[in-house]
Amino acid sequence: MNVLVWLKRDLRAHDHPALTLAASLGPVLPVYIVEPSIWSLPDASARQWEFVSESLADLRETLAGIGLPLVVRVGEAVEVLDRLCRQHHIARIVSHEETGNLATYARDRTVATWAKGAGIPWTELPQSGVTRRLPDRDGWAARRDGFMAGAILPTPALRPVPGVEPGQIPSARALKLPADPCPHRQLGGRTRGLDLLDSFLTRRGEPYRTAMSSPLTGERACSRLSSHLAWGTLSVREVVQATAARQAERPGGRWGGALSSFQSRLAWRDHFIQKLEDQPSIEIRDLHPQAITRPRETDAARLTAWTSGETGLPFLDACLRYLRATGWLNFRMRAMVTSVASYHLWLDWRVTGQHLARMFTDYEPGIHWPQVQMQSGTTGINIPRIYNPVKQGLDQDPTGAFTRRWLPELAPVPDAFLHEPWKWPEARRLLGQRYPEPIVDIATAARAARDAIWTARRAPGFAPTAAGIVQRHASRADARFVNDRSPRRRAPSAQLTLDL
Repeated sequence: MNVLVWLKRDLRAHDHPALTLAASLGPVLPVYIVEPSIWSLPDASARQWEFVSESLADLRETLAGIGLPLVVRVGEAVEVLDRLCRQHHIARIVSHEETGNLATYARDRTVATWAKGAGIPWTELPQSGVTRRLPDRDGWAARRDGFMAGAILPTPALRPVPGVEPGQIPSARALKLPADPCPHRQLGGRTRGLDLLDSFLTRRGEPYRTAMSSPLTGERACSRLSSHLAWGTLSVREVVQATAARQAERPGGRWGGALSSFQSRLAWRDHFIQKLEDQPSIEIRDLHPQAITRPRETDAARLTAWTSGETGLPFLDACLRYLRATGWLNFRMRAMVTSVASYHLWLDWRVTGQHLARMFTDYEPGIHWPQVQMQSGTTGINIPRIYNPVKQGLDQDPTGAFTRRWLPELAPVPDAFLHEPWKWPEARRLLGQRYPEPIVDIATAARAARDAIWTARRAPGFAPTAAGIVQRHASRADARFVNDRSPRRRAPSAQLTLDL
């Protein structure tokens, strides 16, 4: 029986449950489908495709080493699958479950309908701690941890389906993706992911707990595995177990705290992806329908200033320019740029969220959209966190090194005024000419946003709806998820608490 393995966000051969199952059934045809309709969406970008194409090239080399071609086809999923199944007498399709955006969700439903009509069984297997068709969160953390404790699956022995042309891996230009210069982007492929995992666990990770908040220190101290986890060149399970092995070697001290914090982040990853799995509409609708008292805007000038890093708020602008050039930003700064967009600029989180999705090489819909809503005050269950970009600059870039690197036009501004150049006595020489005036007054904008959020939360009917959201999505008294549980519980101090 010939078996087709449909690869999506699982670009590896190691610890690959779908590939392992297929190997036990018969000759295997591993296929990656480049879907134009998916890559033309507003949350997709050339920087993401470049990472994927590099990962496909790495995987193709790995599979070739065990005598198996990686087949790449450009086209819509049903069209490609139907053609391959007919040409190569495929009797079964195996893939991993994917928690993607609404488009991939709709695509999978279309494929399921086609497969049923064609009489071809399609088996989907989990590759992480996310549970499909979960009734509620009771016992979820224990099930997730059980999956992570399971055996790491070695690369299976595979027999190829004969006579298949592998096909070329297309370029971003061939896919007609818009130009997307990202000179400092991370490179794709499992080989690079393994190198990053090793360097984090043996050298870079020791200051992780304290260094991850600043874009200056986080660039090196963070694991930098997010893109590899998002596109599946590494499995979450192998990272969890590699970290646990390192914890056994370094159980205490600075290393012990760092690795414990990292394990919490890995659990947090599955926790948030589970939200989108349970409620795909999180991508487009406020989680709490009464979250705000006035609709958010689509002010074109504010949106352009924010996306281009020209808001007149130096540390914010530095972060946005850094993101455009690197495809990555540390977690606290992701929260800040979203918070300012949603609160101070009162922009629609759907629009700003799509821009950030395009900019992130590590775009993972299940993390991205629940987090965008959490930082925009629309979940109804999280304490609104209105980041002050000036305070964040003073806290996370006290010497100004990061801000000066990405905003060279501020070179004349003395250190004392760098994060608030409008207070510099000679500001007229610069503001409105080489660098813009602030597009909002921070204090006034924050006050208006705070009033809108808390007025909504005091409205009749808000609390019962919030209680339902807690029951469906919030954690069950697990210290790893201190920022995401019922607001009636007091969250202990821990590494995920964001002190503002």
